[in-house]
Amino acid sequence: MKSRLVPYLISSLACIASIGAVSASAAPLEPKVIIVAGWENGADTGDAPGEYQDWVEREHLDRQVPVRGVKEPILRRNADGVYGIVLRSGASELMALALDPAFDLKKTYWIFTGISGVNPNVASVGSVAWARWVVDGDALRELDDRSIPKGWPYGLYAIGADRPNALPENPNHYGSVTDVAQLTKAYPLNQGLARWAYGLSRNVALADDPEIARRRAAWPARLPASKPPMIVMGETLGAMRYWHGEARNGWAQDWVKLWTKNQGVFVMTNEESQTNQKQMRLLAKWGYVDPERVMVLRSGSNPSMPPPGVSLTESMGDEGPGQIIAFDNNERVGAPVVAELIHHWDRYRDHVPDAP
Repeated sequence: MKSRLVPYLISSLACIASIGAVSASAAPLEPKVIIVAGWENGADTGDAPGEYQDWVEREHLDRQVPVRGVKEPILRRNADGVYGIVLRSGASELMALALDPAFDLKKTYWIFTGISGVNPNVASVGSVAWARWVVDGDALRELDDRSIPKGWPYGLYAIGADRPNALPENPNHYGSVTDVAQLTKAYPLNQGLARWAYGLSRNVALADDPEIARRRAAWPARLPASKPPMIVMGETLGAMRYWHGEARNGWAQDWVKLWTKNQGVFVMTNEESQTNQKQMRLLAKWGYVDPERVMVLRSGSNPSMPPPGVSLTESMGDEGPGQIIAFDNNERVGAPVVAELIHHWDRYRDHVPDAP
């Protein structure tokens, strides 16, 4: 019995080694474009859409692709090299994808998508914005607004600073930070690439909705919030706190200006852009992704403050029909950028597009 078992084991081990060698030698997948969505309602196709579904259906992302270590399906692709990932468990899944040896992401273009609160001083519900910076609104100092020093606009200010609307002058013993530059809250994107994407998509026809049009009428005619959906360039502010209202909207405008040195404009607010970009910056530092190929495209599902005559509590989180056109318009605006990258991959694989 033993003499028969030994040759069988040797043969089995040789077969396993052969399979392993084939697997190890297989060329990794090289996605051309990855669309990143934050969540989805129910199934990826065929039901009420979330941030992912319009992309899956319109880009024909029909093939599911496994990601090592992730138990639920998060990645899809089509035959042209366009991939979509839905971060069902958050930014950790970006790390899982990048560390999976089945993929080589060094030439991949990324479009981080999703819906947001939209600044009514800049754009309206259903509008779409290409970002030049992602600004982090999480780590800061906070005093109760009811007890702030006289003359302060609010009780939020930068760590290492001594008042609102001031940049830090020193790390001020914040954990292990010893360099003021480490306290920055503005994560720059490739602005030439953002302008190029905006140029390709700026004349796309956007969806509108009768109920959204009715709600727009509550805004003064001088404000962009009263206008039909538009396509703009402007920044996204990420903060885990779901803030709302005119006072905090003023803080958001100031915060974006502060960290972008008066070059950025606050347009969109959401809860995950800052986390995603921290992860991507780390992956870029480690050499897994090219940070010059990252784009952020957000669409407005609700205003970041209520219109005149509407209470804060009534307006807070009232995304209603705005979600549907925000999902729709996000894909409409991103689609020509994806198409251009795919159709001229021979040009864009090794040369990142730029616009003055």
